[in-house]
Amino acid sequence: MARWLKTARSDEERQEDDAKVRAVVEATLADIAKRGDAAVRALSEKFDKWSPDSFKLSEAQIEQALAELDPSDLDDIRFAQTQIRTFAEHQKAALQDIEVETMPGVMLGHKNIPVNAVGCYVPGGKYPLVASAHMSVVTAKVAGVKRIITCAPPYQGRPNPAIVAAQHLGGADEIYCIGGIQAVGAMALGTETIGGVDMLVGPGNAFVAEAKRQLFGRVGIDLFAGPTETLIVADETVDGEICAVDLLGQAEHGPTSPAILVTNSEKLARDTMAEVERQLKTLATAEIAAQAWRDYGQVIVCEDLAEMAKVADEIASEHVQIMTADDDYFLNTMTNYGALFLGPRTNVSYGDKVIGTNHTLPTMKAARYTGGLWVGKFMKTCTYQRVLTDEASVKVGEVCSRLCALEGFAGHKEQADIRVRRYGGRNA
Repeated sequence: MARWLKTARSDEERQEDDAKVRAVVEATLADIAKRGDAAVRALSEKFDKWSPDSFKLSEAQIEQALAELDPSDLDDIRFAQTQIRTFAEHQKAALQDIEVETMPGVMLGHKNIPVNAVGCYVPGGKYPLVASAHMSVVTAKVAGVKRIITCAPPYQGRPNPAIVAAQHLGGADEIYCIGGIQAVGAMALGTETIGGVDMLVGPGNAFVAEAKRQLFGRVGIDLFAGPTETLIVADETVDGEICAVDLLGQAEHGPTSPAILVTNSEKLARDTMAEVERQLKTLATAEIAAQAWRDYGQVIVCEDLAEMAKVADEIASEHVQIMTADDDYFLNTMTNYGALFLGPRTNVSYGDKVIGTNHTLPTMKAARYTGGLWVGKFMKTCTYQRVLTDEASVKVGEVCSRLCALEGFAGHKEQADIRVRRYGGRNA
């Protein structure tokens, strides 16, 4: 029976915070819908102290950003984007258009059609999350999206050069320096100077995530996102030091980021807890990581591998790091996770930044019903049908007519009946 050596804050406390965020976002989006650019500018001035002549970066500004970076930084950005692009291309190759004759004279098919316009949000107020540009822009480009626009907030009073470079090298068509609700609202609703998009993607803080949730329906979104989550599933084949490093490495994302250890070793559990406290004394981001660990950290001791897998599936974490004597057991058994990181040689940071899989992943137990962002999210699988012969139309029409009568749909029935009469050789 699983035992909790450390628990997290209650759901009730979290729900109070969520209600406050919802109210702020609703009012802000209504203001953007009503006042357009004026609202966006006022919000940018208020929250980011940022009000340039144009929020859209010019070619000269983009070139200046590239020139500010060390060539080795540009090489690293290109390396990461190559890994992400390569994996996305292989994923796209797995998406095939089909056309099949399901019965004589009836041809059915589907086409995978890219979304026309996508808005990519790149967080950058607290940390310049360069990798988020790779994950959204590069993947959308591989999918074949015709228009890709990006928004990132100013960093220390100006566009962050590394984010701008990543957006540009990834293939963004329009780059804007705007953050927060105002960025997401402008992309989704459109303003006088920013053309609206069909889909929003990319992570963000609680306000950005809530804005995407409220805008869903008017536009598509990638995921309903919450704070970054990490779950480590480990046994005594690893030690407390590496477990603590991997927990705190994700806890530093924000003060509400869950970091959880599931193990069948009480010794490893207690060693990890002690290591977390030791490492927090020297970690540069300890102020944030310590709060996340205090309020949202958990340590769970299980009886065996089977219970570890069961508990992990119930948690349904965004990131799941597996470090055990039998990692494949979890690969073959678990069903609820955003991404798996198998073995001590890999880690969530690799996936976040460079290895090639996408880091925009389901949170808040959404891994029970969806995977993360990938090239297929930017594509619509649209069906079509073609009836090739009179005989096929009559055969399908006769059955359709009877089913429409069964449901009481007279107009639907006549759609079938007219074709039975015309193509069956009877007078209309």
